[in-house]
Amino acid sequence: MAQEQETPAKKPNRVLPIILGVILIGGIIFGIKEYIYYSKHIDTDDAQVDGDISPVVARVGGYVDSIFFEENGHVEKGQVLVKLDDRDYKVKLEQALAAKQSASAGVNVGQSQISSTAANSSSARAQVESAAAKLEKANKDYARYANLVKDGSVTQQQFDQVKSDRDVAEATYRAAQDQYKAALEQVGTTQSQLKVTNVGVTQRQADVDYAKLQLSYATITAPASGIASKKNIQVGQLVQPGQTLFSIVNDNSVYITANFKETQLTNMKDGQNVDIEVDAYPDMKLHGKVYNFSGATGAKFSLLPPDNATGNYVKVVQRVPVKIKLNASKDTLAMLRPGMSVNVSVIYKD
Repeated sequence: MAQEQETPAKKPNRVLPIILGVILIGGIIFGIKEYIYYSKHIDTDDAQVDGDISPVVARVGGYVDSIFFEENGHVEKGQVLVKLDDRDYKVKLEQALAAKQSASAGVNVGQSQISSTAANSSSARAQVESAAAKLEKANKDYARYANLVKDGSVTQQQFDQVKSDRDVAEATYRAAQDQYKAALEQVGTTQSQLKVTNVGVTQRQADVDYAKLQLSYATITAPASGIASKKNIQVGQLVQPGQTLFSIVNDNSVYITANFKETQLTNMKDGQNVDIEVDAYPDMKLHGKVYNFSGATGAKFSLLPPDNATGNYVKVVQRVPVKIKLNASKDTLAMLRPGMSVNVSVIYKD
């Protein structure tokens, strides 16, 4: 019988353990790096570029006469952007000016009347003084003739004449006093009328100021420097007071709004450094700082905020908006547009 040939033993496959070992070591290294990273950072991708957007609203109604800007063009603060047909407002201003001029003429008439009545009161006072002097003389003559008539030095007829003169002087004096009092009252009445007229002038001046203000509103200027967008008007269009015509995205007002989970806020505070990646510009690395926190969660500001007291309570992790200010040049900020998505990483531990 032939001797059986011995088969050589199979060598163990060492490639698979090496691959598994490399994967395990790589996983451990990755896990350690992730642990170290997340022990110092708080990340979220629920964030976007935000900015101040100023809506431009018509303060008066009218037909659009001219438009002096282009959609998505840059405008400067105070630049004239839209002009409404202002002919109606000019007519109203002319009417207000005419009413004020009429009221001012009434003031001049009142002042003339005061001067006239003041002169009359001065004349009446002089008449009172003259009548008083005549009365004093008549009283002295009466006293003297009263003594003379007793001893027969003058006749009774002469005495009666002196007495009659005294009575006339008294009546004249009383009449002069009444005239003087009436003249003073007339001065007071005229002054009161002038005050009323002055109030009317003040009211007419207010009407003039209001008409000027309404006329100025027919020229619409840029409230801030920035990009004019979302234009909703055309030449010849009738706009109403309160209608939004367009919006301006303000220059240098760009910031980040990051919506962090409430469980991520434990170690977060103002002033912490932030790393930012913009989806639109993968190579752009931005930096900023945590500026402040919203006063409530985003759900509380929604149109229909949840009410856990109604009975359908389901616990959901809420998110709190956090404002992040950017540390970047003007050129870099000019590349960003409100609404762009970003990734945010807050460094809460050095």
